[in-house]
Amino acid sequence: MTRALILGGTADASLLAAEIARAGIGAVYSYGGRTRAPADQPLPTRIGGFGGASGLADYIRRESITHVIDATHPFAAEMSRNAVEACAETGAPLIALERAPWTRAPGDKWIETRDVNAAVAALPDAPTNVFLAIGRQHIAPFASKPQHAYTLRFVDPPEAPLPFAADVIVSRGPFTLPSELEMLRARGIVWIVARNSGGDGARAKIDAARTLGLPVVMITRPQLPERLRVEKVADVMQWLGHSTRLGA
Repeated sequence: MTRALILGGTADASLLAAEIARAGIGAVYSYGGRTRAPADQPLPTRIGGFGGASGLADYIRRESITHVIDATHPFAAEMSRNAVEACAETGAPLIALERAPWTRAPGDKWIETRDVNAAVAALPDAPTNVFLAIGRQHIAPFASKPQHAYTLRFVDPPEAPLPFAADVIVSRGPFTLPSELEMLRARGIVWIVARNSGGDGARAKIDAARTLGLPVVMITRPQLPERLRVEKVADVMQWLGHSTRLGA
């Protein structure tokens, strides 16, 4: 009997949860706990970490999990590595539902960097207006360049003081090209720092940067262990042995 564990937190994970619920497949949806008010899911939900790879392996055994689907954010590297290790330990099959990264298009002014620290170094020394579209857990290194006027956008209001002065927008995507153009123009943004998350929900800021001719410091994805990887919910459903009714 199938009992899947969805390691979620993304729009793709929510689409998958809806399809799994429609198919009547036993499953649990797991949130990592970073978002204080996560979106409701049509499946039993748990929130919080597992306690590393060993804790995840214990959960897989205790809850009789038969399949693990890593549908976390492409930059949730620790969770993805834990999933690979835990599934290797328990023998549970693992698949990653991971959207394709964005690719450079004509007119893009990307400066690709390997990590956040390199992204900080890529910003100019002269004061400028910067939109940090990277999530609150990654902003601390930018305190080393406090001369910039930073704009941040979070799903939840920050609970603790920020490491530098910033204009904070509290909003949940997906965002549109017109709204992103309006936001960038209204705040006089000159530089954008983003992670190459891929997908459509967060792409509008990249399209807006191209439209306005703005440079984007693009942080490339972390290297992860080899695992079965697909880009579509229908492929996960096929892997689970069920047909998909997406779009019906």
